[in-house]
Amino acid sequence: MRSSPVLLSLLLLALAPRALAAPPAVGYAQAEDYLEKDTRPGRYNPLNVLDGRDSTVWCAPEGDGARARMTIGFKGVARVDEVRIYTGNGSARETFKAYGRAKRIILEGKDSARSFTLEDKRGLQLVPLSPPVSGGWLTLEVVDTFPGSEPQAPVCITDVIFYSGGKPLNGTKMAPRLKYDARTAPLLGTWFAGHEGAPDRFLSFYVDGTYRFVLEPLGEGEPRVLTGGFTASGSRLALELPRKGRASVRFRREQAEGAAGGHTLILEGDLPDDWKAPFRSRP
Repeated sequence: MRSSPVLLSLLLLALAPRALAAPPAVGYAQAEDYLEKDTRPGRYNPLNVLDGRDSTVWCAPEGDGARARMTIGFKGVARVDEVRIYTGNGSARETFKAYGRAKRIILEGKDSARSFTLEDKRGLQLVPLSPPVSGGWLTLEVVDTFPGSEPQAPVCITDVIFYSGGKPLNGTKMAPRLKYDARTAPLLGTWFAGHEGAPDRFLSFYVDGTYRFVLEPLGEGEPRVLTGGFTASGSRLALELPRKGRASVRFRREQAEGAAGGHTLILEGDLPDDWKAPFRSRP
């Protein structure tokens, strides 16, 4: 029995959104501290691991006990089932041996975490994740290392490419957007508002100049998502707000009291009520 052309067309239209829906791209990478952050912030910053290039690397801070940890955010909820990681400073053979290399890594999502061990070699290493790790952002922490030839050399990672359903969520196509920008650096990442430990508002700024605001009521009520573009210069922020058009507001990024490495983001101006409370850098 032949299918009706009309019915077939309707079926294809119904399936098209699912078939064409692409997994969310990587939106940012951030770390509380990293090598030369205060003197040369673009040289070893965490965005370098997203661009798929051997010539750019991220390195943790120097010193005993320095934490090698970063957060990678996505423009939506990502389901990561594979990562390809280039451990160490792969910009040259000499730097690969001189610096420390990540040996064991923990990748943590919203509800689960995976631990895996890398080989001490140059180039990308494929790591399947089964079951996958999911979330709007993931934390990557180096918990064991291959030591460098230089005493107390910091540990480095050259690239981390995330995959979902066989599709890369970052890589060389993103490279032009991943250069360090002092204007947007204070904003990039996800900021949290609401009860500590149980936030209900999430404001994310991404490297492509867009933002995403999510309200997830803890009680009754439907989640709400707002997206738009932004530009930053100095302490001024221009936002595209639904039904309000382009709004110019001031922002203040301050060190959070009693929280080493934590910060608070305060937006001042004609904003929706849900945006007026201070946002913090940790849930």
